[in-house]
Amino acid sequence: MDESGFKLNIAIVGLGLIGASYAMALKDLAPKCIYGVDKNKETLKKALDMGIIDEAYKNGDVFLKDVDLIIIALYPQDTVGFIKDNLHNFKEGVLITDTSGVKESVVDKINSILPDDMEFIGGHPMAGKEAGGIKLASKEIFKGANYIITPTGKNNKCNIDIIEKMAKSIGFKNVIYINPEEHDRIISFTSQLPHVIAVSLIDACIEENDIGLYTGGSFRDATRVAVINPMLWSELFTMNSEKLISEIERFEESISKLKDAIKCRDVDKLDHIFKQVSLKRKELI
Repeated sequence: MDESGFKLNIAIVGLGLIGASYAMALKDLAPKCIYGVDKNKETLKKALDMGIIDEAYKNGDVFLKDVDLIIIALYPQDTVGFIKDNLHNFKEGVLITDTSGVKESVVDKINSILPDDMEFIGGHPMAGKEAGGIKLASKEIFKGANYIITPTGKNNKCNIDIIEKMAKSIGFKNVIYINPEEHDRIISFTSQLPHVIAVSLIDACIEENDIGLYTGGSFRDATRVAVINPMLWSELFTMNSEKLISEIERFEESISKLKDAIKCRDVDKLDHIFKQVSLKRKELI
């Protein structure tokens, strides 16, 4: 990237909320061309009508030989599948990144099939909305958000720098580097466990037709992410099951500690727990 813009041919695979938002944001960097790839014909038409892509394709094809940077905004398994199916179409020296929420297995699988003259760098934009789809896309969702890069020994600094510059240029505030395994361990706590808790809270909801009349901000905040994409999150949970189970078990220990204190009516213990977690929470924000 130079001062005049992100002068590359870019392909964005998957034009849902994240992929279409990338297209919107990258348009401002004046790339040579943005190719949009999506199986949904109506999504492609809308992307063209919105002017966020220059060319539209339902699948990977020979046009990929002109592409310098590929951003894959698909489910993890589909990300691997797209690369596997299009190895013969990729340009020598192409740089590929993704947006998926699990990294270790995705990076390992892709690096095991990718030729040495092509490079994959795992990326995870920590941005989104409860609902998906191109209609909700907005470049504003990246503003001030965190972006995680999961480099390996196969990545060179020049290409890593390209991904970082891209992330910062479209609005991400912090770019964090971490290896794929550690990424999955931390994300199992900061992202996946909150979804588990929100889903469990709604699942345990008492059977009252008018319970909404008795809810306040705390219930809404705690259950916001329970409106969930079943296919995506089932895949994320199962692909990271070992690390997520470990965090669930640690959470169970924590909630059991609270349960025991409440059961014993131990005010001093509850007071101690509340003070400790209040201090922890203040340190996080």
